[in-house]
Amino acid sequence: MYRVARLPETASWRWPIQISTSLLFVALATASMHAQEQSVPTQVEGTVISSKEAADPFPDRIGRDDVLSVSVYDAPELSRTVRVETDGDIRLPMLKQRISAAGLGPAELEKAISAALASEEVLVDPVVTVSVAENRSRRIMVVGAVRSQISIQPVGRMTLLDAISQAGGISENAGPDILLSRQSVDGEGESVTLTQRIPVRALVNTVAPALNLELHGGETVRVPEAGRVYVAGNVKKPGSYLLTEDSGITVLKAVALSDGLGSFAGHTAYIYRFEGGKGGKNEIPIELKKILQKKSPDVQLAANDILYVPDASGRRASARALEMSLGIGLGLAGLLLSLTR
Repeated sequence: MYRVARLPETASWRWPIQISTSLLFVALATASMHAQEQSVPTQVEGTVISSKEAADPFPDRIGRDDVLSVSVYDAPELSRTVRVETDGDIRLPMLKQRISAAGLGPAELEKAISAALASEEVLVDPVVTVSVAENRSRRIMVVGAVRSQISIQPVGRMTLLDAISQAGGISENAGPDILLSRQSVDGEGESVTLTQRIPVRALVNTVAPALNLELHGGETVRVPEAGRVYVAGNVKKPGSYLLTEDSGITVLKAVALSDGLGSFAGHTAYIYRFEGGKGGKNEIPIELKKILQKKSPDVQLAANDILYVPDASGRRASARALEMSLGIGLGLAGLLLSLTR
């Protein structure tokens, strides 16, 4: 049975096409960005993190511009709503000193206010209560493949779906997963970024309601764009196609999306692929006719793969012809041509 083989890195490249250094840079940058999206540090994949693990380690820390409700028992003239100033301090009536609030928890600030009131002899034994009325310092960022990339000030209870809804929803070119990043603490007590991969379909279709996590502020919701595969050469509709489905795209599906083979398509096609995120590249020959006739197994395509179908004579297209047929511009042309060097 025919096996798909990858040529070694030292294999010679016989496609007589030239590429400028700038195009090669664009191509490598594109592949590198995609590779980074596929590898997220401290990532929990395909699971729901427990509330203890996923919660921000400092969910109640006061920040600059937060609005605080300060209540002093039996002293209504001292009870009021105050805003944390840009230097992190707050001012209270009848107190000469400014009180540092940023970075403290409400309980810590209560003690600081009580100590200040006692030291300035405003009250003998003050009882102070502090709560965060508006958490303006811990915004939620929603970026990537959404209708509108925004920064949200959470007010009241907010979930992941709420944040995405405020961003206008997920766009058509979104990938299959959402990456939710927030701060957590490792086993040594150090603050780390914890990122969870959440399937879009299960979240939006409420297949798994537990995935609709509650947000407390300080999170980043990133919706990566779907990867693409490119089909060029002797097909009826060359172009790029989004990998929006979990099942991905195979060679047969790519040919179908391209409206089938052209009249002069050869029996052998080639997959051009970046490997390893370091500029490595492979030319993978495949027996296209045998795959179409179900005499050889279908081949799965990866993001940024280029499926090239030469004509029956074995001649390969010029750089300009490929660019025009794909209709995508220099970025894709750079990606395609760099693989042939």
